[in-house]
Amino acid sequence: MNTKEVIVALDFPDCAETLAFLDRFPDGEKPFLKIGMELYFAEGPSVVRELRQRGHRIFLDLKLCDIPNTVRRAMSVLSRLDVDMVNLHASGGSAMMKAALEGLTRPDGSRPLLIAVTQLTSTDARTLKEELLIDTPMEETVLRYARNAAAQGLDGVVCSPLEAAAVKRRCGNGFLTVTPGIRFADGETGDQKRIMTPDRAANAGCDCIVVGRPVTLAPDPVEAYRHCVREFIGEGDHV
Repeated sequence: MNTKEVIVALDFPDCAETLAFLDRFPDGEKPFLKIGMELYFAEGPSVVRELRQRGHRIFLDLKLCDIPNTVRRAMSVLSRLDVDMVNLHASGGSAMMKAALEGLTRPDGSRPLLIAVTQLTSTDARTLKEELLIDTPMEETVLRYARNAAAQGLDGVVCSPLEAAAVKRRCGNGFLTVTPGIRFADGETGDQKRIMTPDRAANAGCDCIVVGRPVTLAPDPVEAYRHCVREFIGEGDHV
């Protein structure tokens, strides 16, 4: 994986709309893509295979969370797909994360990157305390989940850009921080609460930013993607 990556979240209901969106990009420009639950549940593994055949790298964002044995077996199935990164919820605990890594590792020792979701960027301090009954402050909760993930051999975490620098300090520079909640300065925040612009995310220690609606719903998605790349990576085009 490159030092920094802009990952485009495919916020589409089916493969047809996904391919129509990707066809707007010129040949040779292949964004790193995130396939989430909506698209995967609609199309299944076939959409992963289609996008891999087109030359895209894939982050499969299914956020597994279940008993360790179930997650181990599910990850074993996902390991057969040619994806670059998958995730789970750190809230499932250390035993689940360990089992996931075992299931994801192929007989030859290879595997996709495995990262753990700490707290969703739609969760704020009030929700954490009043609904989830977690009295620990947000940053310390994220850091504890990150430390648990690192201890089990995972490659990184999903966190908000507000916690990325602290995760690096706690877990080391080699521990990946994958951060949604990215919005342009003049954009709508939607249902995201802990957000940051691409340029600020670059300065905050984020390795990968995940950008959905600011790109997919833009009048010119290709230019919006390139704008994001320029702000985050500082390059004109990223392929």
